[in-house]
Amino acid sequence: MGTIEKGLKGSEIVIRCLEQLGVEVVFAYPGGQAIELHQALSHSDKLRVILPRHEQGGAFAAVGYARASGKVGVAMATSGPGATNLVSGIADAYMDSVPTVFITGQVSTRFIGKNVFQETDIIGVTRPIVKHSFLVLDIKELADIMHRAFEIAGSGRPGPVVVDIPKNIQQSIYDFDPDSVFPSVCAPLKPQSEDIERFRKMLRESERPCLCLGGGVITSGAADKAVEFAEKFNLPVVTTLMGIGAIPDTHPLSLRWLGMHGTVGANYAANESDLFISLGARFDDRVTGNAEKFARNSKIIHVDIDDSEINKNKFADLGILADVGEVLDAMNAAPEFKERAPWFAKIREWKEKFPFTFKKQPGRLHAQHVIKTLSRMTAGKAVIVPGVGQHQMWSAQFYDYSFPRQLLTSGGLGAMGFGLPAAMGAKAAIPEKTVINIDGDGSFQMNIQELGTLVVEGLDVKMVVINNMHLGMVAQWEDLFYNHRRGNTVLGKARGGMPLCQQQCGSCDGTRCSGGAYPDFVTIASGYGIPGRHVWKEEELEDAITEMLNTPGPYLLDVHTPYESKVLPIIPPGGDYTQVITESN
Repeated sequence: MGTIEKGLKGSEIVIRCLEQLGVEVVFAYPGGQAIELHQALSHSDKLRVILPRHEQGGAFAAVGYARASGKVGVAMATSGPGATNLVSGIADAYMDSVPTVFITGQVSTRFIGKNVFQETDIIGVTRPIVKHSFLVLDIKELADIMHRAFEIAGSGRPGPVVVDIPKNIQQSIYDFDPDSVFPSVCAPLKPQSEDIERFRKMLRESERPCLCLGGGVITSGAADKAVEFAEKFNLPVVTTLMGIGAIPDTHPLSLRWLGMHGTVGANYAANESDLFISLGARFDDRVTGNAEKFARNSKIIHVDIDDSEINKNKFADLGILADVGEVLDAMNAAPEFKERAPWFAKIREWKEKFPFTFKKQPGRLHAQHVIKTLSRMTAGKAVIVPGVGQHQMWSAQFYDYSFPRQLLTSGGLGAMGFGLPAAMGAKAAIPEKTVINIDGDGSFQMNIQELGTLVVEGLDVKMVVINNMHLGMVAQWEDLFYNHRRGNTVLGKARGGMPLCQQQCGSCDGTRCSGGAYPDFVTIASGYGIPGRHVWKEEELEDAITEMLNTPGPYLLDVHTPYESKVLPIIPPGGDYTQVITESN
């Protein structure tokens, strides 16, 4: 039995609830309507408060913390601009089903709706991108709301929850009884026995099955069960981008990931199967391309915890509303191995003919080679947190993943600026692991101020910036689909539209630019007290990576690569697997 604490402020009750819920880290930025919360935080010896340099950085950090740990991530901000700066992080958590709670200060209840200083209806703003939200209007409900917020965020299909607390509620006095709140625990949703029997029957009848593991497999902690299922039933396995790590890339049954930039073999196996089994994935457009043409001759089994996803994007012959781990337990209890030799022979042919590869240009340092080298030199054991763009896809293609929660990426929202703060949050969650932010020069600059957080908080994040002076993915689409016409995608562009580096030295042959680099991330990092190094040539790379990995604390590599490199293969937007582009001119 806990001791009732008499006469606590609402802000203090919030902090007591966080402590009671087992929260260890809060990413919080102060402001006028959140000052009471920060004063209460200052008296807690159980919570680590990490001060980001921007609320968006704090939001992405909370998301990175949750992705890396599986725990509920927590971010806090003040009203108005502080709250609205959280929105991209909230949307990212919503799109990728990440358990997060965002606590915002709000103006006093008597001022709500009167457009007073720094008032914004954050409940209304975020309503389409949250799992649930609460505006606290009665201090008596505060503790219960806090517990309900965490339960909602972490149960079923996880997602973000916003708790908006007016300042007068934070200042109100009430007693806190730690035993008065008994949050219910949602039991895993079990499948119906008849659904399991239909699942088994469809597998028996299949000669060309394909098993797809989505992010839900990792979220549910069912990756080992999924691999066991594939082995016991002899099933080729593809993953979504969010499912990378659910099965080791080197596993004999793995075809790696499918979709727009996935392996040709994975896309062929999915689309030429006679039975496509989707576990914890949502048939999003980057996986299916033209959904009507995706797996058009396949029967489809779709297992998901969210009934709104089943039949939303693709009709399922068998939809199973259940926790994927429970379904796998039921299937693994009575395995039925089937050889399917002709199907696996075709799959081996695809794997051998279409590996991830790239064209090397003499004297140039390519991003793909950088990531392959990084994978080898870290023995494939680092946690990789990319930003969004070409480097994100190359990170998924050329690093060898072997365990869940190893690739932490903004999949559904595709938010530039995600990488650095999300890596910061991940490192706070898993300090014992090597965390590497692979970023692009465009994405990195969107939250570059979080370099200061790394230093102050002692967060040992390694950063590899793939610097091609372009918004690479958009420039790639311009080259492939817009006749090479540039529409504001050159980050170094200045006089006359010529890239700044070419103005300085008149050429771009991949050698060290005598005029300097723009932007010079090594110099920027040094201003924060972070060591770093430029890498221009392939022969410099291994020594630079060794120095980065062996240097205590954060470290930055500014790696200069040609913008002409393309992420291949690519299925054109709205196309299907038969239209895949594997080479570029």
